[in-house]
Amino acid sequence: MTTRTDRPAGSNVLVDGPGPEQGQARGGGAVRTGDDATRTGPTRGAAPAGLRRALGNHRLLVLAVSAVLTVAVVAGSTAVGTSGVGLADALRILWLRVAGGTIEPEFVQAYSIVGDLRLPRALLALAAGAGLSVAGAVMQGLLRNPLVSPFTLGVSPAAAFGASLAILLGGGGVSSSNPVVIFSALVAAGLVTMLVLGLASARKMAVATLLLLGIAVTQLFEALTAGLQYVANENTLQAIVRWTLGSVNDASWTEVQVMSGVVVVVLPLLLWFAKDMNAIAFAGDDAARSLGVNVTVVRVGLILASVLLASVAVSLCGVIGFVGLVGPHIARLIIGANHQYLLPMSALSGGVLLVAADTIGRTVVAPSVVPVGIVVAMLGAPVFIYLIMTRRASK
Repeated sequence: MTTRTDRPAGSNVLVDGPGPEQGQARGGGAVRTGDDATRTGPTRGAAPAGLRRALGNHRLLVLAVSAVLTVAVVAGSTAVGTSGVGLADALRILWLRVAGGTIEPEFVQAYSIVGDLRLPRALLALAAGAGLSVAGAVMQGLLRNPLVSPFTLGVSPAAAFGASLAILLGGGGVSSSNPVVIFSALVAAGLVTMLVLGLASARKMAVATLLLLGIAVTQLFEALTAGLQYVANENTLQAIVRWTLGSVNDASWTEVQVMSGVVVVVLPLLLWFAKDMNAIAFAGDDAARSLGVNVTVVRVGLILASVLLASVAVSLCGVIGFVGLVGPHIARLIIGANHQYLLPMSALSGGVLLVAADTIGRTVVAPSVVPVGIVVAMLGAPVFIYLIMTRRASK
């Protein structure tokens, strides 16, 4: 692999490869930096060359089109259900929510169904999916491994344990948007992150060993959460089970505001360091340092920011495993691996994945509702298997 390290400190490292794992080019391809990154040679596991050429320098257009499609998916989700509210009524209600207006008496029930039930859960699923997917993209890039996600590192199970503990101590009457629940999830996830990364750094573990450590931590906190369920009363047990399965049922506008606020604050911060992430993900630690990147500070700081995204999502929606793993891969296939474009695309792909999963879960066996965590695992597992098989076939 040819890595350019003679550029001035702070130079852009823009690589349009498929993912963080392909540090070495194959077939004579070289990792390039600067504005010519879109002309990289064939790399291991790369997206189809024709697709990359078609996209060219139109990634902003791709993002804009994807954002429009995301809005369409959310609007379509609010129109799906058993109450008889159609797409036209749903669009009218969405317009009333945005622009205001008079609601006729015969339209009050439909407005309540869409505006107070369907729309909040769709927006919460969108924001939570975006947060989990962005967190996964950041972790995969900084740790240079495509199998890393908030779930595989034990962050999500730890956050679920923290939230469950707060619910248990609160007697089951504590809502998911309660600051105590969110704070407890943050503390548990933060402690586990520092433990895992600290041990990995002290022992100089390989990433594969780090993943094994994350699996062990995941099993530990899943067992601790099961212990809380064992001692909980009926009401508290029902509330805790929601976190183990993952759900956006009974979503409130307060939860939407909390999750959306975190995403709106953290995502621009991550984008600010996108060039540094590119340097670490594709050039490696040593080359990134030669480019002026403080690798340790950037890696720890951005991983903690991604932990914030994941833990807030878990405290509001429960453990949803595959979004943080599959969402970044889908985004990478569409728009490439340059984090300046990958992070917003990951937010859109993860959000759409979770909205679609929730829509399927509340309609496939209506009037019963299948928890979104179950549906997204059933959707995400085949997609991830397909990605693995196509990656193998491309080698």
